[in-house]
Amino acid sequence: METNYLDKAGSWLEGSYDEETKREIRRLIETNLKELEDSFYRNLEFGTGGLRGVMGVGTNRINKYTVGMATQGLSNYLKKSFKGRSGLSVAISFDNRNRSKEYAGITASVFAANGFKVYLFDELRPTPLLSFTIRHFHCVAGVMITASHNPKEYNGYKAYWEDGAQITAPHDSDIIGEVEKITDPSMVHFTGGDSNIKIIGKEVDEEYLKAILSLTLSPEMVKKHDHFKIVYTPLHGTGIKLVPEALKRAGFKKIINVPEQDVIDGNFPTIKSPNPEEASALAMALKKAEESGADLVMATDPDADRLGVAVRNQKGSLVLLNGNQTAAILTYYLLERLKEKGTIIDGNNPHYYMVKTIVTTDLLKSIANKYGVEMFNVLTGFKFIAEVVRQNEGKRVFIGGGEESYGFNAGEYVRDKDAVIACVLIAEAAAWAAERGKSLYELLIDIYTEFGLYKERLVSITKKGIDGLEQIKRMMKDFRSKPLQNLDGSQVVLIHDYKISETVDMISDLRYKIKLPQSDVLQFVSSDNSMVSVRPSGTEPKIKFYFGVKTEISSAKDFAKADKILEKKLDKLVEQISLL
Repeated sequence: METNYLDKAGSWLEGSYDEETKREIRRLIETNLKELEDSFYRNLEFGTGGLRGVMGVGTNRINKYTVGMATQGLSNYLKKSFKGRSGLSVAISFDNRNRSKEYAGITASVFAANGFKVYLFDELRPTPLLSFTIRHFHCVAGVMITASHNPKEYNGYKAYWEDGAQITAPHDSDIIGEVEKITDPSMVHFTGGDSNIKIIGKEVDEEYLKAILSLTLSPEMVKKHDHFKIVYTPLHGTGIKLVPEALKRAGFKKIINVPEQDVIDGNFPTIKSPNPEEASALAMALKKAEESGADLVMATDPDADRLGVAVRNQKGSLVLLNGNQTAAILTYYLLERLKEKGTIIDGNNPHYYMVKTIVTTDLLKSIANKYGVEMFNVLTGFKFIAEVVRQNEGKRVFIGGGEESYGFNAGEYVRDKDAVIACVLIAEAAAWAAERGKSLYELLIDIYTEFGLYKERLVSITKKGIDGLEQIKRMMKDFRSKPLQNLDGSQVVLIHDYKISETVDMISDLRYKIKLPQSDVLQFVSSDNSMVSVRPSGTEPKIKFYFGVKTEISSAKDFAKADKILEKKLDKLVEQISLL
C-alpha cells in the first residue's frame, strides 16, 4: 500500500499538473505522510451520491484534476452510450461551497471541448432544479457540483442520467472504468469549446416553479390561512434562490428569514454543520421563531434537496421532526387530500404508487395500505426511488416518496429529492391541518393513533481514512459471522442480508430471495417488530445503525407515555449494539 500511494503521488509530480499542486504534494511528502497516503491510496469512486470527498490534491480528493478527469471519462462514456444521436447536451449546476463555481466551470469546459452543448447556470441553484433542467432541455446527462450536507472541507460531483436521476448501475461502475483510463491531465480536453456553453438562469427557474406548484392541493386553504408564520433558513446555501419565492407563489405571506444565514458562504460561518438533520443547524431559526411567534420552521441543506422541520407541540414548545416524521406527514397529507378531492378512492388505487427506502419507517407503508396505494421498498439512496419512477413512467402515477435522511419528492418533474416542493407541501399541510383545527404536531399524533406509534433513531459512527474503511469492513463482516440473536430480549426472527439478496427466517430456517440489487446492508427484525439495520454510508466515512420500534396507542392522550416507553427501548437497543 505504501509503494502504491507514493507511486501515485510521484506520478502527479512528474505529470501535467500545475506547480501549485506539485508544491502541495512535496509539502505533504516532507511533513505529513499520513495525509499524503489518505490523499492518494485510492481513486474516488461513484457511491450513492456520485463523487464526494475532501478538497485537496490527490486521487482521493476533489480538485480540478479529479473533476476534469471524471468529466472526460463521463464524456467518453456518454458518446459510447448515445452513439448515433446528434446534438448531445448536458446541464450543470453548483451550490455555495468553496470552489463549486470553479469546478462547475471546469466541468462545463471539458464537456464543451468534447462537443457537447452545455447548459450552465449563471449562479448557484438547487439540486432538484438541475434534475428538472436535464429533462426540460432533453439532455443526456447532468452534473451538480455539491457535497450536500457534508462539512465545509468537502465538495462533490453528482452525476445524473437523461431521466434526471442520479446514475445507477451499471452506468456508475462503467463510468469509473472510463475515468480510470484517464491517467494524466494531458488526456483531458480542458479547452476549445466555449461556444458550446449556454448560460441559463431565471427563465428555467420560472419553468420549474410553474411545474412544481402545479402539484399543490389546497390553495383555497392556504388563502384562508395565509397569515401562518413560517421561519425559513437556507443554511447559507442554494435554497435562498427558490424556496421563499415558491412559498410566496403558493400563497404564504408571512415568511420570516434568518438574515445571517441568507448569506451565501461556503464556510458556513453561523453553523457547525450545514446538515438539517442536526439540531444545532436550526438553532438560529428556532430562536427567530420564538421571537416572531412562528409555528413552523424549515431549513434546507446547501443544495436544497433535504429538509429539516420544527413544529410546536401541545405545550407550545418548538420540537424538531425527524425525516421519518416529516415523510409520514407528507405521505398522509397527499393521500388523504387526493381522496378528499376524489382523485383516489378509498382502498383500491392500483394506478397510483409511492416509494420509500428499506431503512425508512414502515409507517409510510401502513399509511399507503389504507388508501390501496402500493408502496415500493427500495435500497437506500434516492436514485433507487427514481429508478422505480422511470420503470413506471407512462404506466402508473407517482404520488411521492421519501427517505429517513430528510429527503422527499412529489410528482414526476424532478427525479431526486426536492426540498423546494417539500417546503411548499409541508406549509400547505399545516394550512390544511389548521382548517381542521389542528397543528402539524397534533396531525402527527393522529397518524400514530390510527396507524401505530413508530419511533426510530439513527446512530452514525465516523471512521475516517484508510484505517477507518477497514474497520467498517470488519464490523460488517462480524455482524454477518455473528448475527444478532435478540433485540432487547426479543428474539430475532428475520435477517435480511441485501449483500447476498437473501432473507433468513430464523424460526423455520427457510430462505427467501430478496428481489433488489445487492447492497451491503443487514437488517435484523425481532418478534416484537423491533428492527436494527446496519450499513456503511455510500457518501461519507461512516457506518450507520438504524433502530426502529413500534407500539399501538388508542388515543392521543396515550401518546406521551407510549413515546417515553419506546424512547427507553431505543436507548437499550443502542446500548446493546455499543456493547458488541
